[in-house]
Amino acid sequence: MTWAREKAGLTKRALAQQVGISEQLMGEIESGWGNATPAYLAKIAEVLRCPVVILERNPPDPNRPSAAPTRHGQ
Repeated sequence: MTWAREKAGLTKRALAQQVGISEQLMGEIESGWGNATPAYLAKIAEVLRCPVVILERNPPDPNRPSAAPTRHGQ
């Protein structure tokens, strides 16, 4: 969620204000310590102009090597 917010050029405070929640709750949701209700998640997605599914998953970490699938016997 952080990358989507930053891509939109918003601070946590600005996003929280537009969604109608506290900055503290926004920080908890963004960090994974708090859970967003489906209604808040939909509102966050609306403000950030992105699909909800984008907010529900973590983007790949470019610094972490990806594990390539392997086949047995090769």
